[in-house]
Amino acid sequence: MRFSIVVSVMLGLVGCGSSGGDCPPCASGQAAGPVASTAPAASGSTSAAAATASADLTFRNEGQRVATLTRDELVKAVPPETVKQLDPYYNKEKTYRAVPLAAVIELAFKGVKDLPQKEYVLRAKDGYTVPLRGSKVFEKGAYIAFEDVDVPAWEPIGQQRANPAPFYLVWANKDQTDLETHPRPYQLQAIEIARFEDVFPRTAPKGIAEGEPARKGFELFREQCIHCHAINRQGGRVGPDLNLPKSIVEYRPVDQIKAYIKDPLSFRYSTMPAHPTFSDADLDALVAYFTAMKDRKEDDPKKP
Repeated sequence: MRFSIVVSVMLGLVGCGSSGGDCPPCASGQAAGPVASTAPAASGSTSAAAATASADLTFRNEGQRVATLTRDELVKAVPPETVKQLDPYYNKEKTYRAVPLAAVIELAFKGVKDLPQKEYVLRAKDGYTVPLRGSKVFEKGAYIAFEDVDVPAWEPIGQQRANPAPFYLVWANKDQTDLETHPRPYQLQAIEIARFEDVFPRTAPKGIAEGEPARKGFELFREQCIHCHAINRQGGRVGPDLNLPKSIVEYRPVDQIKAYIKDPLSFRYSTMPAHPTFSDADLDALVAYFTAMKDRKEDDPKKP
């Protein structure tokens, strides 16, 4: 579930969302195979390019800024490619001009050893937060798109019709269209090298042993929910905090929470995708995690 347990007006669950406040639409059908080449894009817009040429991407290593690169600096240092693939947000084939994510990471963090073994956090303009392991960052097929070839000024994305510019993480291969396993933050602003436990220490169920259901639920939250939601005010800012001031399990019946995660359309029309592959054990683990965190609340009085 790129999932987002979501607290909606009627359920107290807010549909996770994509950057821009929307839950990701479910990809349907098989994605077309990737087409990546260094050939010039067939179309483009000089005005659109000029509008985003000065946009920049910030890179930090354990809290310290190490580089800020504009779009023009990126494409000058890393040869751009034309990437054609099925985009699950648009549910159709899209063509982008883009640079390989791995090459961008190596450029920005030049001199840092063992980059594929690091942990990363990608942050979007609206607060959408994506923690990624180095193995995912360096997975072949990951690109940072900087131009929409089909629509020069960028085709609006999501229910709020947001502009994905200036940078949009896309995946080129046909087996990379699942938003749960291959998230696609748009309006990307920053990429950080940071251990998950250092960035989000208050989300961990302290004192819970490995192998316990709450620990498994934490891993699910870490991988798929924190993109949009926070626990103890740490995590994404698209959706609400699921533990403060009250935990979701303190005001919604457990069965209702699990049923909503499994099939939200059975309750209300929304952009939150269904999660039919979630097992009963997965749902129980998430509830166990929320229940454990109910007794581990840590607020930050400095935050509004």
